Amino acid sequence: MRLMGLDVGTKTVGIAVSDPLGWTAQGVEIIPIDEEQKEFGFDRLAQLVKQYAVTGFVVGLPKNMNNTSGPRVDACRKYAWMANQRFGIPFDFQDERLTTVEAERMLVEEADTSRKKRKQVIDKVAAELILQGYLDRKGKLTLN
Repeated sequence: MRLMGLDVGTKTVGIAVSDPLGWTAQGVEIIPIDEEQKEFGFDRLAQLVKQYAVTGFVVGLPKNMNNTSGPRVDACRKYAWMANQRFGIPFDFQDERLTTVEAERMLVEEADTSRKKRKQVIDKVAAELILQGYLDRKGKLTLN
């Protein structure tokens, strides 16, 4: 049983998965999407769901700093609903405020990653932070 963390953006979805025991999150990859063309990367997501035997999605919600919701929160909720409809897998949400900022800091300060390489991995690292935050908060693998 594994959870999959999703960092849904306008052009990409960062993917992370938990270990089978639900203790740690590992970044997997970034799936390109195109919201305007209604291309959400679900074919590749299906391959990853099967490969990792995913039993639940954790979708990051990019709330505003004052805890209000904007259009990106609505888009993330819609993505979670569409993934649920397509795969029949339950989902939950994790507040993702500042995860991209934290991911950027980690890549610069701790890994000394170049700007070009950061752009290629930042959404994957953000998905990892979203999922790890969820696992730490829930303390278990189940969605509820």
